[in-house]
Amino acid sequence: SYACLEKEATRLASYLAAQGLCAGDTAIVQLPNCYEFYVVFFALQKLAVLPVNALMNHNQVELTHYAAALQPKLIIADTKHSLFGDSQFFEQLKACTPQLQYVLLRGQSTWAKELGEKLHASACFEHFDSLPFRKHQADNVAFFQLSGGSTGTPKLIPRTHNDYYYSVRQSVEVCQWNKQTRYLCALPAAHNFPLSSPGALGVFYAGGTVICAPEPSPSSCFRLIEAHKPNWAALVPPAVSLWLDSRERQRYDLSSLTVLQVGGAKLSATLAARMEKELVVTLQQVFGMAEGLVNYTRLDDDEWTRHHTQGRPMSAADEIRIVDENNQPVPQGEAGLLTTKGPYTFRGYLNAELHNLAAFTEDGFYCSGDVVKQTASGDIIVEGRDKDQINKGGEKVAAEEVENQILAHPAVHDCAV
Repeated sequence: SYACLEKEATRLASYLAAQGLCAGDTAIVQLPNCYEFYVVFFALQKLAVLPVNALMNHNQVELTHYAAALQPKLIIADTKHSLFGDSQFFEQLKACTPQLQYVLLRGQSTWAKELGEKLHASACFEHFDSLPFRKHQADNVAFFQLSGGSTGTPKLIPRTHNDYYYSVRQSVEVCQWNKQTRYLCALPAAHNFPLSSPGALGVFYAGGTVICAPEPSPSSCFRLIEAHKPNWAALVPPAVSLWLDSRERQRYDLSSLTVLQVGGAKLSATLAARMEKELVVTLQQVFGMAEGLVNYTRLDDDEWTRHHTQGRPMSAADEIRIVDENNQPVPQGEAGLLTTKGPYTFRGYLNAELHNLAAFTEDGFYCSGDVVKQTASGDIIVEGRDKDQINKGGEKVAAEEVENQILAHPAVHDCAV
């Protein structure tokens, strides 16, 4: 319940404050899709401790990189991850991260304190009022999101309370979520898409229900759909293919699903049409980025728009320019580089001054690296990335275009060019 979520987040915040964590400290969190992920998220927000939420497939290279960038005082992780089965990796991090003092682990551990004990320790809660909690400035950093990592190890994206809250509110408005919304979180909970587009935070804002799946496979999701009746879910295109081709689909009642969001990569029009027909759902395409800008197809869009575009900006305050390699606007309908700024788009990566110089124009537009077109109605069609072009005799063809032709073949589930 919401009351339990609030109480356990408060208990954990109280415990961490008693250990000496305070506003401005940083943390690395690496948890799977689980209830505790959200308890930890809100507990750290109460303290103004700034986390980065690492994905479960991140290993020594990524976590060491985050530790070097953030100098965290705390790590919260899961004993199921190979790095935290014993203390060896934590001790390695401590040796090169002087600030690192505390570790909490989800699951049973012989070497570290267990997260579950602290969520249920009533003694922590009793002292909450006497601990130094305070209101936070809305423009302060709330946590760090991760870039797509197309240039190597993911870069850290500072997200403020203001910009992220705005993004969640706008998403909920576009998607028309309310207390009846039941959302299946099948993608990694830490991702920007299932966290805020509208994602779990959108559900909490609207007063609905989150159902956590361990991963997006048919075997994990179909039984949860039949048992808990979610009406919304979010997937990436390869997972859509797995759902459609799964023999298990006929064994389960999936009729509660009314809307299926798809994002993270471009969805072929062929797969979009098949998805709506076979799953009997409305497709909502989502084209967003952890740096800010989010585009949605609307629920009342016509079929062509739903199947062939990745939607339009969710906020009237979003600014978009599609430009050529010299930062000059291209004619409407022609492919170019997407640049954007707006009320919830970030202002720069953490500790990346040189990269930021290249990532922003002189007038503050973020250069996303996406190659897109814009229709007369303002909808975005993603062509690919600026580095994903095939140059054949001077003719430039987006790899995405070739992929879409290949995906039209019924024997092909997924491909990359």
